[in-house]
Amino acid sequence: MGVTCREANPQNPHQIESLGLGFHLLRFGSREFHWNLHSNRHFFFTIFVEMQVVSSSRRLSILLKSSSTFLQFDRFLVSNFPVNQDPPASHQWRTVSGIARQCCSPMAPDCSIPMYLSIPNASFSSVAHAAEEISTGFTAKELYDKMLESVEVKRSMPPNAWMWSLIQNCKTDEDIQLLFGILERLRKFRLSNLRIHDNYNSHLCQEVAKACVRAGAIQFGKKTLWIHNVNGLTPSVASAHHLLAYAEEHNDLKLMAEVVTLLRRNKLPLQPGTADIVFRICYNADNWELLSKYFKKFSEAGVKFRRTSFDTLMRFASKRGDVDCLWKFDRMRAETTKQHTLGSAFSSAKGLLLERKPKEAAAMIHEIYQAFQNFKSDFTTEIQKMVNEWPSQVSEHKKEEHRKEFDADLKSYISTMLSNLQNVGVEVNANI
Repeated sequence: MGVTCREANPQNPHQIESLGLGFHLLRFGSREFHWNLHSNRHFFFTIFVEMQVVSSSRRLSILLKSSSTFLQFDRFLVSNFPVNQDPPASHQWRTVSGIARQCCSPMAPDCSIPMYLSIPNASFSSVAHAAEEISTGFTAKELYDKMLESVEVKRSMPPNAWMWSLIQNCKTDEDIQLLFGILERLRKFRLSNLRIHDNYNSHLCQEVAKACVRAGAIQFGKKTLWIHNVNGLTPSVASAHHLLAYAEEHNDLKLMAEVVTLLRRNKLPLQPGTADIVFRICYNADNWELLSKYFKKFSEAGVKFRRTSFDTLMRFASKRGDVDCLWKFDRMRAETTKQHTLGSAFSSAKGLLLERKPKEAAAMIHEIYQAFQNFKSDFTTEIQKMVNEWPSQVSEHKKEEHRKEFDADLKSYISTMLSNLQNVGVEVNANI
């Protein structure tokens, strides 16, 4: 049915054309409308906007279906991609190289299609295999072969799932060698064929470091901290902490020193968490000189120590009977937080006993006893260690000719402290 629309404003005979409609017939889908714009122009504008949205959506759908080049946006491709956030629900396209970033919603009236979505088919592409799932039954070697075939034969980037599965399946030093080999090959492919210069993001590199620790391939693990590497890895403090945790578990002072050195050489900042692990390793190894060395390094780097770090420092100082260092650490702790932890309070009480002040030590423990009513089992454990283990530990660092006298005096001070605690109602289940 042919229908002619009349103009809404006779003084502007091109009103319809200026809105982008070159016809006098308004069609919406399979329906046709005979329209009086002068009396119903608001409804006309609504129909017009809906037609524009439908047209834009159809063009976008056709473009995506017709193009054989789909850029798979892998989270591990871009070094600064937020790994803990999912992409927004609206349609988004981003270049994997991180150079151009453009977001487009199909509902936006001024939305334009990003230029790189309309490029011609490329010889090398990163193809999204959304429907393909990786079985957990594959070995690291099988996954390596599949990824290598994708790059060498199919000339396309393998799916994300293959990489994560390979990392999870690395159990031996040989598996880690395959992982680093494919990382290097993929980096070269991305650089030469996809023109992607960015390293993998830090989250993937943390998982690689974790896999190295799990497989015991520590030499490869240390490579994750190199700022200049052929594998495209992004070094991070979190990766270093995985290696330090391994050093702590195996009481490996050499590895700890190497990791701290790598952090500084590769311009990674020393963090409070790093100091926490390093201090614990030194304490477990009973190496006071090494702890003092790293305490100085971390202090000069401006690291703000955690309360757990001060617990370790003060416990070690009280164990050695070094009252001067003990109060130095306590003053630094007080600058950070006024409240004692259970560990720092007992270390301070030990310092008061070393200064022959058992009543003040009892007052300190009574105060912490009231503050930690919900941790009575931990309190009892600390009391028992203080009475049964600590005297012999601190006695080892005294000169042998003064040791017997020191032991007798310390035993007397501890007895006085326990008596004072019982007098104020503190339950003390410890005997000298």
